[in-house]
Formats: sequence, structure tokens, C-alpha cells
Amino acid sequence: MAVTAALVKELRETTGVGMVECKNALVETDGNIEKAIELLREKGLAAAAKKAGRIASEGLVYAYITDDNKKAVVVEVNSETDFVAKNQDFRTYVDQVAKQAAATSAANMDEFFAETWAFDNTVTVREALSQKISVIGENLNIRRFEKFEKTENGALVSYIHGGGRVAVLLHLVSENEGEALVEAGKNICMQIAAMSPKFVDRNSVPADFIEKEKEILTQQALNEGKAANIVEKMIQGRLNKELKEFCLIDQEYVKNSDVTVAGYLEEVSKEIGSKITVKAFVRFETGEGLEKKEENFAEEVSKVLQ
Repeated sequence: MAVTAALVKELRETTGVGMVECKNALVETDGNIEKAIELLREKGLAAAAKKAGRIASEGLVYAYITDDNKKAVVVEVNSETDFVAKNQDFRTYVDQVAKQAAATSAANMDEFFAETWAFDNTVTVREALSQKISVIGENLNIRRFEKFEKTENGALVSYIHGGGRVAVLLHLVSENEGEALVEAGKNICMQIAAMSPKFVDRNSVPADFIEKEKEILTQQALNEGKAANIVEKMIQGRLNKELKEFCLIDQEYVKNSDVTVAGYLEEVSKEIGSKITVKAFVRFETGEGLEKKEENFAEEVSKVLQ
């Protein structure tokens, strides 16, 4: 596959690595983005897992929880400029999208767009979006949403950071409910916003993720010149360190570095008289993974490809 400017740009935005290195990695992997990311990580040039969520577009992420605390949703609605993202009309529209998503039974975005718009039953969600685009004068898009439904005792808790740059939704399970549980949920939401965990705990890490990380860490160690007979022990140590960062429960608690998140939840569990379990969480960051306009970038990439 030919290495194009678009491929170099995508790899650079995903990994944060320089364009020359990105071009070389793509040439070596015959234009395969995923293999190029792995190659850069093996060479120690890219912490791709940490760079994958860089902000690349404008708009808002927003969380909404129903008054009865039974349903909760987090949504992302994109705009072209940050100016529009701060507009009250746009923010009101995002709130409406969230309420629509909380009530939806749609299994995907196509089904969601085809639904009747709850705030004007003469149009669909897609038609209402088109109307809003005409009013605001910028291209808008409802990019995604994720929904939780509570069917047992516990709490649905949300946190929005930076006026809508990051939104977190958390589902806690606990026999005893109340203000202390909600406060703990808020603290864990802030942890998730700040530390970007990928999984709840090690039991929720997919086996294929573990195997892929082992492959990358093994090659990384070999490229560092480490002897093959000690590589296995080395990668296990490095993998354990990575999992402490990737798994919410194992992370160092940001408000008290003397304990992990698991330790903090144990303390609160004793306080309220029932065990607290993190059932699920989701973290949205505005524009993560989307392309952002960069002036003169095409010219810059063209020079590298010559």
C-alpha cells in the first residue's frame, strides 16, 4: 500500500511521534496503521495507548441522569468551532440530545437518527439536527452516546470537566444508598476524568489485549538489547505496571496517594455498611480520535514524503 500524506497525518495524530518516524514506520509496515503504531511503541517512540484520546475537534460531551436515578447517558455532539460549543443555544440542544438518548431503545446511531425527535414530533432526530445546523450556521454532528440502566441498588453518578471537554458516567452497586455513596461516586468520576483508565479491574481486561501488550513489550525489550532469558520476567513486571494504570481499581487514588481506588472504596464501604462495586464506567473526551484542522499541515507532510 502506498504511504500517503493522509496516512502519515493519521499516525502522527494518534501517536504524537514526528512525521519522519511515522513515514518510516508506515513504509516498514506497508501502510498498515495498527502495525505501524505497534512498531513505534516497540521502538519506544510512542505511548500510543495514552495518545489515542487526544482532542481533535470541537463541541461538547455531556452527561444526563434521570430524576429517579434509573437511567443515565453520556453523549458527544460536535461543532466546528469552540465559539459555538460555548453558545447557550447549542448547549440547550446537547441537553435535549442527552434526554432523547436516555429514553431511546435504538441499538445504533442510524436507528437513533431515524427516531421521532422528542421535542418536535413532526421531525426525526436527523431532521432536527439539520434544522439546528441551519440556525447555528455551523456543521454539527451527534457523534455517539452510551447509556446505563440501574436494575439493582446503587447509584448512577456523573461528572463533567472543563465545561464539557470531558464527561464521565459511573455505575456503582451497593446495597445501601445515600449521600455518602454519591459523594464516593463523584470522587471516582473525577479519578476517571483525570487518569483515563481503560478497564474496571484486571478481570475485565480482554485476553487478546493482554496478549497484544505482551507481544509489544517483548519486542520492545529485545530492541533494547535485553537478553532473551530475562525478557519474560521483565515483560511481566512491565505488564503489571501497565495494568495498574489501565485498571481503575488498581490506580493510585488521586486524592490520597497512600491508597488505591480499591482501598478508598473499601473505606467508604465500611462507612456506609455495605460493599461498593464499580459495575461500569464510561469516559468521553470531546473530539478524541477525530481529525482537527491544522493550517499548512499538507505542505509540511508533502515535504516529508518527497
